[in-house]
Amino acid sequence: MLEWFASNLSTIVILAVILFIVILDIVYLIKSKKKGKNLCGCNCSGCSMKNQCHSRK
Repeated sequence: MLEWFASNLSTIVILAVILFIVILDIVYLIKSKKKGKNLCGCNCSGCSMKNQCHSRK
């Protein structure tokens, strides 16, 4: 088991870094959504879904 771990250490480290970045992105998106921020990063006036993604007040 230890031999397998040692031979695949670089793959495991890269996978852990990618997983960490994905988790950070998901947390950022959840926090932004709770704050009511626009998640697509575009101007809503040019969007074809502008009437459906934001509720009218």
